[in-house]
Amino acid sequence: MQLGVIGLGRMGRIVVDRTLAAGHDVVAFDLDEEAVAAAADAGATPADSVRSLAEQLDGEKRVWLMVPAGEPVDAALDDLEPHLDGDDVVVDGGNSHFEDSVRRAGRTDAAYLDCGTSGGPAGAELGFSLMVGGPEWAYEALEPAFDAVATGPDGHARMGPSGSGHYVKMVHNGVEYALMQAYGEGFELLHEGRYDLDLEAIARTWNNGAVIRSWLLELCEEAFREEGNDLGTVADHVAGGSTGTWTVQEALEQEIPVPLIHQALAERFGSRAPPQGRFSRRLANRLRYGFGRHDVARDE
Repeated sequence: MQLGVIGLGRMGRIVVDRTLAAGHDVVAFDLDEEAVAAAADAGATPADSVRSLAEQLDGEKRVWLMVPAGEPVDAALDDLEPHLDGDDVVVDGGNSHFEDSVRRAGRTDAAYLDCGTSGGPAGAELGFSLMVGGPEWAYEALEPAFDAVATGPDGHARMGPSGSGHYVKMVHNGVEYALMQAYGEGFELLHEGRYDLDLEAIARTWNNGAVIRSWLLELCEEAFREEGNDLGTVADHVAGGSTGTWTVQEALEQEIPVPLIHQALAERFGSRAPPQGRFSRRLANRLRYGFGRHDVARDE
């Protein structure tokens, strides 16, 4: 099949490379001319604009967007819209909010597939996990591309109607937050506890047959191997948080308790204290003096 790819960052380039490797044709565009040139060197047909990309796609157009969530998606759709009709399909492979995907599906002439994508840069070798929402016929039309980009046929599935793909990916990320927090707390106890332990060795041992083995645990093993048992200069700061926030907001609306995900999100936000510390913790420090005349810890 022929696929147009808009957005050639790390993830978009993986879509290009894996689609080419599977024997399909790719037309590629990005605002970064060097990224377009690199994709062309890999075998893609370069385009210097969204219009150029659309004009180089034959017959029924199949376009995969791999651009940042939010305004860049709407901007790409606006540029594409004059060149699309009801027989065409657009895939949004970014981390869009599911309600935005429902809105876009309603206003786009082409069939719109919201495609939650998991696997990160490791997907270059292994393939992604793809969670797709939208019309069934459009999903079936893109199956050759999904087979190529995912880990294989078992690495992708249609979740349901428009919005469901990004909805499932949102919850996936919330689960990821909680798992990361659980591993972090466990290894913190091991590091600070009563034995002098080799955390890399523990992670390696757990990864070989233990109930809690996982890819995230393999990444823990890698972190201790590369950064050291105490994680060296790695800062107490965890970035990100939008998809976890969406997960907690949706749980509140649906009245579904997600205490582990909520706490993991709170810990992530708490890691971003300014140099003088979090105001709430500073106030609690002072309040302990007020009611119990406990010593007030002060910065030097």
